[in-house]
Amino acid sequence: MKIYKFLSLLLIAFTFFTFTSCRNNDDDDSSSETKGKLQLKFENGFNNLGNIVLNQTTQTSSSGQKHQFSTLKYVISNISLIDENGNEFKYHENNPDKGAFIINQANAIAGIVYVNLDELPKNNYKKIKFGLGISQNAYLLGQNGQAKFWEKAKQESMTWSWAAGYIFIKLEGKYGTGSANTEFMNHTGNMGNVTANNTPDLYREVTLDLPTTARVSASIKPSIHILADFNQYLSGETAISLSTTNDMAMGSNQHLVNVTNNLTKMFKVDHVHND
Repeated sequence: MKIYKFLSLLLIAFTFFTFTSCRNNDDDDSSSETKGKLQLKFENGFNNLGNIVLNQTTQTSSSGQKHQFSTLKYVISNISLIDENGNEFKYHENNPDKGAFIINQANAIAGIVYVNLDELPKNNYKKIKFGLGISQNAYLLGQNGQAKFWEKAKQESMTWSWAAGYIFIKLEGKYGTGSANTEFMNHTGNMGNVTANNTPDLYREVTLDLPTTARVSASIKPSIHILADFNQYLSGETAISLSTTNDMAMGSNQHLVNVTNNLTKMFKVDHVHND
């Protein structure tokens, strides 16, 4: 009887040890898979001409106006990934120091500007959302809450003054009828506290479906290839012609509201790589 009890206790102890070891191993495996990375590839172009080469690629708008860019920059922030069940992971929401990026065509490598995200939860993602510009919630945190990004934006000439805030989209170049020979500068962005100043809020959010699921894991780093069609600038939902009344526009007047609304619709996901 004593031998039976001893063997029973031994069996229970062995079973408990085995279960605990398996659970610990499962926990270890799970923790190694909980975080991953993802890369965004922004390709700025004209829909019928391919990648934009600064000071070279010339597009003709729907109204027959020729234009080309010497400067093409915009800010993205508040990136979110939405999984197969509709759950949303927000990447450093309203934290420009960690979650805002400047897409500068001058930095494109073979037509691509890269943004790398890390510390993402392992998941299968079906949509991506991001802000074009900097939200009021982020800006109103004050300069101390975004000092690193503010300095970076300042170096990239993507700021007004602190009281006014950030430039969201900076387009410069030349335009004309027969040829592009007249200079233009269109800089969009909020002017400080838009509620207090009674000015339009030009921050916009863009949501894009992914044609293929982005499978983030410790071993898979997906890349999402996003096309930005700058034909939308003058030939979008509101047809725009540049002239002496708007070719040096800065801030958030109605012309720049139209520019913003046009460019909000320029993005689409071309493809996803799961490598």
